[in-house]
Amino acid sequence: MTAFQSSEARISGDNELVRALNDAIEDASEIVLGKKHAIRLALASMAARGHLLIEDVPGVGKTLLAQALARLLGLEFQRVQFTSDLLPADILGASVYERETGAFRFHPGPIFSQLVLADEVNRATPKTQSALLEAMEEYQVTQDGETRPLPAPFFVIATQNPVRQVGTFPLPESQLDRFLMRIDIGYPDANAERALLKGRDRREHLNDLAPCLTPEDLIRAQVLASKVHVSDALVAYVQAIVSYTRNAPHYELGLSPRAGIALVRASQAWAFMAGRAHVVPEDVQAVLSGVVSHRLSPVVDSPPAGDNVAEQIVQEVDVP
Repeated sequence: MTAFQSSEARISGDNELVRALNDAIEDASEIVLGKKHAIRLALASMAARGHLLIEDVPGVGKTLLAQALARLLGLEFQRVQFTSDLLPADILGASVYERETGAFRFHPGPIFSQLVLADEVNRATPKTQSALLEAMEEYQVTQDGETRPLPAPFFVIATQNPVRQVGTFPLPESQLDRFLMRIDIGYPDANAERALLKGRDRREHLNDLAPCLTPEDLIRAQVLASKVHVSDALVAYVQAIVSYTRNAPHYELGLSPRAGIALVRASQAWAFMAGRAHVVPEDVQAVLSGVVSHRLSPVVDSPPAGDNVAEQIVQEVDVP
């Protein structure tokens, strides 16, 4: 049996898991109306074992989406509201002296949860933002000279306001690169907004959600997604995309090798959620904007920007 045939057998044997993932997308779409593609990208990021950054204006459902995903995936959830006076210890935890024992005892912070929502992450100072770096990269926290592992699975979903708004601190490139994807939600279309205006508060609908998966199911989905077949031609396509960004005059810096790996992983997750055992170029194109939009900085006064980045790459780079 070839590697491709073996992968086909694995995926076909886990149709129920694929169906459960798609059920989660449908259920989340009842909470965040009219945004199924953004929800699918968010879930693909998690299936690829990656963290997610949601950037948009206030009030479009960023926090609601994170809460819905936590409930549908059965994950332990903690929300941290990032503000200018937030300290790293407020996220990681701290050691407190106990008079009864005469010793210090570590009290874990909200980072020790399976899904951590860093709400309005760019309203905290760079020092506090950096408290997430080790956790996001190495799935552990070092505090008071001791390294403590984080639970599995572990995700950070961060929401971010546009940097032009008052009281924000731009995330440095090293922090942005920790996020596998960046997505935006955008305003709802007319039909979705009408349903929002006529219906009850969407937060009330959260109480009606039942988990579609368990944390163990999600870990199994991550393993299966990582085994989706990636052909040599597909790898060549990803390499061509990375090379294009490094040589095009539109960007200050091209995509790093980590970005190329992220693009492959996200494409595998997207293919897995579609029930396929191999990645096709359309999978790469579907996740491209989410993976590269926060990693490419257009040269000043030189388009493209935003989603146009991915659109131009798709137009300029030929599929092998």
